[in-house]
Amino acid sequence: MEYGYDLLEWLGPDASTSVFSYLNDPADLVRATAVSRSWRQFIITNGLSKTLCMKLCPEVSYFTGIKEVATSTKKAKQDCSSSDKEWREHERDHKIYIYLSSHLVTPRGTNNCISYCIGASSTDNYPEEIIENTLDSTLSYWSSSGQVDPTVLESLTYQLNFDLGFVDKISIQPFKAFFQLDDPIYSSKYVRFKMGYSKSPNMSTNFKLDQGRLTADENYVWTYISPEFPMLQVIMKQLFIILSVCNVHQHLVRGIFQEDIQQAFRLPLPALCIGGVVKIEFLGRIQKQDMDDLFYICIRNVQVKGRALSPVLGVDLSEIKGGCVLKYCPSAWRAAVLDGYVVSGTKVRRNLLQFSALTAWFWWWFVPLYILGIVYVFFPYFCRAPSVVLNILE
Repeated sequence: MEYGYDLLEWLGPDASTSVFSYLNDPADLVRATAVSRSWRQFIITNGLSKTLCMKLCPEVSYFTGIKEVATSTKKAKQDCSSSDKEWREHERDHKIYIYLSSHLVTPRGTNNCISYCIGASSTDNYPEEIIENTLDSTLSYWSSSGQVDPTVLESLTYQLNFDLGFVDKISIQPFKAFFQLDDPIYSSKYVRFKMGYSKSPNMSTNFKLDQGRLTADENYVWTYISPEFPMLQVIMKQLFIILSVCNVHQHLVRGIFQEDIQQAFRLPLPALCIGGVVKIEFLGRIQKQDMDDLFYICIRNVQVKGRALSPVLGVDLSEIKGGCVLKYCPSAWRAAVLDGYVVSGTKVRRNLLQFSALTAWFWWWFVPLYILGIVYVFFPYFCRAPSVVLNILE
């Protein structure tokens, strides 16, 4: 435009960065890159997508660098200038951080992501009450060792089936001891979740070893620590007796204050799990066993719901100390684009792509054949004498 002005030139770089910092949705930032070439260059060069991603997901700050996984045998061009190489790196980082941010703001399907158990802080009866029982609710249960002090912390540590992904919620089902008097439920007062990676990737997970050593915090780097979530508690025995005396049905009272259900704890925001290790901490004990007068915590089932970022993104923990390197696979990125994910991070529905293909097939094949059919039907009439044609038209 003859009298048009570029907003970025008018505001300046500092004010423009402040304006773009108010964008809280990666889709809005992608739309801004489509306004003009200068806007796209400004957003990508200044790393605004990384700034937005770190604001939405602080765990991104643990990445010390980005490592591009070359899956092609072709050699990269050596004649590109340093400025072109730097611009390509900026574009690559922009795609990666937009992809990460989009998984935070866009609802996606989740599955149970636990791969295997690392260990428990303690186990009462080994191997009848081991942590592996929590993977299947049809099995028995895990039980901690008995403690006189109800404030002693217990924990369960799991390895997920990915090294980089988002976790949305964690479900825990306490165990109700039907074989004991009054059917006590050995729950905890609060739960807290930690996510991170092991400082020693080759650490053994043999349960015959000291599980306290396997689950100790000094062996891990926790990149995410959740707030404390209260667990549903059973009614106090005194209140239960009062309600029973008041002719309230006993089974109805127990049904109202039921606790041995799958309790889902949804995180405030999806947490980026770097390394795939999840530790569940149980804070405070509420139930004492009558036979030994000790406090226990018993868990029947645990589920971690989340989604993996592989094979597009992964994490490399082998060559760094105190940090981690983000891995990026360009070939997997292209496959994800073909499968419905575009650079902006928004998902293209597959039925829309199929509809577009069907529309193209319709215009290329059905319409010409339809026109040829009409010509085939009516062409003999127009080949007759003019008088016959006039009679038909009349």
